[in-house]
Amino acid sequence: MPAQPKVTLENILQLLGFSVTVEEHPLEDGFLLDVKTEESGRLIGRQGQTLADLQYITNRILFQQDPACPKVMVDVGGYRAQAREALVKKAKEAAEKVRRWGDLVELEPLGAFDRRIIHNAIKDDPDIETHSVEVEGTDKKVILFRPKR
Repeated sequence: MPAQPKVTLENILQLLGFSVTVEEHPLEDGFLLDVKTEESGRLIGRQGQTLADLQYITNRILFQQDPACPKVMVDVGGYRAQAREALVKKAKEAAEKVRRWGDLVELEPLGAFDRRIIHNAIKDDPDIETHSVEVEGTDKKVILFRPKR
C-alpha cells in the first residue's frame, strides 16, 4: 500500500492530542505538509526541535510503509519558511564577509537540515566555498565559509 503523508501526519498528531488541519503541497523532491493549529508553539518547540522531531518520525513511518515514498517537510504556521529565510540571509552575510575580508568565517553549530539550507544557498557562488566541520561532543557541525581556491 502506498504511503499517505497527509493522513499519516494527521493520525500522529491526533494520537498526540492535537486538533489540526494539514495541507499537502508538492515540492521538487517530496511534499510539504503544512500544519494549521491553535497550538503551534507546542508543535514547533524550542528552536524548532519538536518540529524537527515530528518531521523525522513522520518520514520514518512513511519509509516503513513504502521505501520509495518521497521525503516530507513538516511546517507549522510558516515557521520553516521564516527560519529558511533567516538562514539564507545569514549565509549571504557570511559570504559577503569572506568576499570583503578574505578571511575564514565560521557559523554557530547547526543541525543537518539547517546546514543543507546554507550549503544550497551558497552552492552557486563562484567565489565562496562551504564545509561542515564536526563539533566535538555534539551531533551538530559548524559551517566554514572561505574563498574558493
